[in-house]
Amino acid sequence: MKPVPFTQVTFTDQFWLPRQVTNREVTIPAQHEVMRRTGRVGMWNWALKPNEFNPPHRFWDSDVGKWVEAASYSLATHYDAELDGQIDAIANHISRAQLADGYFNSHYQNVKPHLRWSNLRDDHELYCAGHLIEAAVAHHAATGKRTLLNAMLRYADHIDRKFGRGAGQWRGYCGHPEIELALIRLGQHVGEPRYLKLAQYFVDERGQLPHYYDFEARRRGHDPRDYWAKTYEYVQAHKPVRQQTEVTGHAVRGVYLYSAMADLALLNGDAELRQTCQTLWQHLMSKRMYATAGIGTSAHNEGYTSDYDLPDDTAYAETCAAIGLIFWAQRMFHLTRDGQYTDIIEKALYNGFLSGISLDGTEYFYENPLASRGPHRRQAWFDCACCPPNIARLLASLGGYVYSVDESSDVWVHLYAQNTAHFQVAGVELGLAQRTDYPWDGAMTLTVQPAHALRFALYLRIPAWCDLANADAVRVIINQTEVEHVPSNIHKGYLRIDREWQTGDTVALRLAMPVQHIHAHPHARQMLGRAALQRGPVIYAFEQVDHPEISAAKAGNANAPLMLDRISLGDVALQPEYRPDWLGGVTVLRGDGWLADDADWGAALYRSAPAQRRKIALTAVPYCVWANRAQGEMRVWMRL
Repeated sequence: MKPVPFTQVTFTDQFWLPRQVTNREVTIPAQHEVMRRTGRVGMWNWALKPNEFNPPHRFWDSDVGKWVEAASYSLATHYDAELDGQIDAIANHISRAQLADGYFNSHYQNVKPHLRWSNLRDDHELYCAGHLIEAAVAHHAATGKRTLLNAMLRYADHIDRKFGRGAGQWRGYCGHPEIELALIRLGQHVGEPRYLKLAQYFVDERGQLPHYYDFEARRRGHDPRDYWAKTYEYVQAHKPVRQQTEVTGHAVRGVYLYSAMADLALLNGDAELRQTCQTLWQHLMSKRMYATAGIGTSAHNEGYTSDYDLPDDTAYAETCAAIGLIFWAQRMFHLTRDGQYTDIIEKALYNGFLSGISLDGTEYFYENPLASRGPHRRQAWFDCACCPPNIARLLASLGGYVYSVDESSDVWVHLYAQNTAHFQVAGVELGLAQRTDYPWDGAMTLTVQPAHALRFALYLRIPAWCDLANADAVRVIINQTEVEHVPSNIHKGYLRIDREWQTGDTVALRLAMPVQHIHAHPHARQMLGRAALQRGPVIYAFEQVDHPEISAAKAGNANAPLMLDRISLGDVALQPEYRPDWLGGVTVLRGDGWLADDADWGAALYRSAPAQRRKIALTAVPYCVWANRAQGEMRVWMRL
């Protein structure tokens, strides 16, 4: 089971295509410029001394790596000479600055060269190496150029000599997983099993006793008990990974690690590692994920707290965590062929991921709360700028999440978006063309275009948000003939259609897309008595800018509570309305609700009678586009 490469899928829709164009024409160039200004690229100064102005930060190489990866994906589909030259300049610099033994890290080589590999727990050397390795693979695949790839092969060989269980090797592993994913990808790209074995070592060494982080802390002259996080759960090293049953600690680190575990489980047929991944996934899905597919509750550890602790206004839900969840989900699908994982890819893409970037492609959210009192706004950049280039690389490669082909040459359709795709099935050229206004409309038509008559099974994902108890929830029509008993033929979220396909055959899929009230588990105390609104894959939010009554109620009272919290959805159904003039063209929800009015309350703090209610007009917009207009309050979960 492998994804159809993104280079063979072209979006032609009004949702993803404009975002990819903005990513290519605005976001990627703007990110290069800010990295140039800050010294990340183009201004590396290898003569800097400690404490001099703006020395390379320990994260910087990872920012550069993710940007090069995004830019390489862009080059693979739309050649740009200036972009090509910018990547070459970075590749040449890294190659020239790399040490004779293969080591490269702009922070350590500049700021503290005598402390290389001294603090794997905190200092991100292997994490940065991982992102540079992934960039090198992407660049070579896109251009055939080997400067960066050769440099990273030397670096990977250095790491392979340094770490492991052999004589004279160090038994370390990175505090921020990423090198594991990169080594797997590099090993597959160049056909070198040593890198896959090294990735396996990094995964299986994690959490073993005696604990390496204790050892290296003492070697630095530190007491391991002084670790600020107090527990190695923060870095998913509290116990060996195969013994872990709960997602813990820093959310991004976790999903990067779990993605590598899923890769290794698939490549090696490792049933134990597969079961561990499934156990961790189930814990996350059932107890620790937001309705937007955001993960990570607390800013303190950029991660999890306890089961069912999902506050909306202080939700961390880092954009990078949603991206890592998408990585993990795709791997879990290829491992299990279960639609629960592709459902989460869709939920994250349309909600917790896409909210991370402004419509104009120039500003970003690091955190993605589900409620705001007003000040939370996207920023042009961050000191720790992991999210911006991460967004860019996912948008540029998004086509790789639409289709997969399995070992039986069957074709799986995961995402619905207007696109064309061309790839081989059983040695035969196959074209697919989707026509749809998804996610605003649940109707789509897939035209199948094999070079000649070809038999294979086509698997259509039936999203989990479809209410299969409703007889009209799903309809499938093949060449004008309706398929009967569709719900009973859905297995693990996919409908299988096995037939001999002729050029021009069409499959029409019709998914009913009502507005749904989403309720949380009773143990999720912050959402008790509340509901969120969802239509299709899209979660909705209420913004102050659409409700003048809220602004009026807050006038003159800067300390007023979150007024949106006083809106009740009641039993009134909100209706969808497509607005081509709003927020790039979106379907909004409109209807009547109730506002708890304090106009007659008086000066008393308490009274025996509740506040009067008055009816107001409500408008909800897709969560992914909130904060693109006037500053104000926002809320996803509303009182019933």
